[in-house]
Amino acid sequence: MDAACRRIATTNTSVSASSTTRRMAKAIMLGSICFPRNQRGRLNPRQCSLLLTRCSTKPGIGSSNNATSRNPAIELDSNSMARRHLPTPTSNPPHTPPESNGLVFDLGPRNSWDSTEIGSPVVKRYIGDNEERWCMWYHGKSSSESDDHNNSDQIGLAVSSNGIQWTRGSQPVRSCADVGVVMNCSKNWWSFDTESIRPSELVIMSSPMYSSVYWLYYTGFSSEQMEISGFPNVSVENPERVHHEHTKVSKIFKSLPGLACSQDGRHWARIEGDHHSGALLDVGSGKEWDSLFIAAPHVVVHGSDDMRMYYYSFDAENGHFAIGLARSRDGIRWVKLGKILGRGKEGCFDELGVKNACVIRRRKDGNYFMAYEGVAADGRRSIGLAESTDGLRNWKRVQEDPILEASEGDNGWDNEGVRSPCMIQMEDNIDKWRLYYVGVGRGTTGIGMAFSEGSNIRTFRRSSPGVTL
Repeated sequence: MDAACRRIATTNTSVSASSTTRRMAKAIMLGSICFPRNQRGRLNPRQCSLLLTRCSTKPGIGSSNNATSRNPAIELDSNSMARRHLPTPTSNPPHTPPESNGLVFDLGPRNSWDSTEIGSPVVKRYIGDNEERWCMWYHGKSSSESDDHNNSDQIGLAVSSNGIQWTRGSQPVRSCADVGVVMNCSKNWWSFDTESIRPSELVIMSSPMYSSVYWLYYTGFSSEQMEISGFPNVSVENPERVHHEHTKVSKIFKSLPGLACSQDGRHWARIEGDHHSGALLDVGSGKEWDSLFIAAPHVVVHGSDDMRMYYYSFDAENGHFAIGLARSRDGIRWVKLGKILGRGKEGCFDELGVKNACVIRRRKDGNYFMAYEGVAADGRRSIGLAESTDGLRNWKRVQEDPILEASEGDNGWDNEGVRSPCMIQMEDNIDKWRLYYVGVGRGTTGIGMAFSEGSNIRTFRRSSPGVTL
């Protein structure tokens, strides 16, 4: 491990965002920031020497980086991620039966950190000279009794050359080229993320003065339990687990949104928000719709001084899941704007509500797409799509049917439901999309991929085993 990586890896303290660092961030923001189209941002670390230390062995890298200027889906720059000596991706064990259609990432080996459950995929693509690299941050859970974190989710990183065949790691990362576990729960008793953590979105901040800094927005779960009653037909669980038998859960753990920063996507330092627990936002008060928990904070950089967070909660007053919106000028201090998308019509796939939003600005016309997880009356999960011209309150469902639903048959790996969408707009074709998702079946989870080509984005088709798109 080189000295730069060692400095980041051995730092366990959180970094508070002071007014001084926000002013520094604004100065960076006003410079020539190399960002995906229509995306800008700023850096807010107090300890700049920690977060701005390069993990590359090449001197002077980062002074003229523009790798992220092409596409919001391409957020991995050549200096800090793609040009390192990453291992050659190897495929998961081959799946030839048709019931494996769509499966690109299965559970880890027995007793590994992600051997029991995987989910929450955050996928990013980088295109460079004669190469492309994909990175996926995801949560995993272990079944090993020897694992100190076996009762908690951990966040890991996998890499790929095509977004289909992935290389994973079974141990915590040590160097800037490793894959494996990259983030654990906080050990501070007062923190909001002591029990479990799950990634939600990754944003790249870059400027001519500094090489890229990765911002990871995530959900943190504490040991505080919230009471809920009065909805016998609705299963509410936080964090949500996959059970071999359907159960109704009357208690949930409180969750809040958090932020961590990294120079290499592997070694992370938490950035403390204004909440006393270090979170960026608190739950609503009294009978507000988000008074139970806040989960899955998906952040989009709309423009200068305009960042938007899409999150979900369970509206205990009305008995359904819903997606809300918050806005920020600096990515740390947020103001809630309220609920923007609620339950669907009676009998529809999202009758009991919506959750886990993934929002992308379409390059063709500047409109916003929101892929979301819909909850049906029987609890089954499917993926729907909504559209908005401004990305704020004016969201309308593209159709009443889902764009992806559970596979048919008794043996499908995702025949019980599909969840947690992560949608990617491809660089080489503005009408070509990939949809990564969590599939549930056979009492376990996996990560799948479907694709849509052509101007009609109303239906996605699962990828076939062994086929490279």
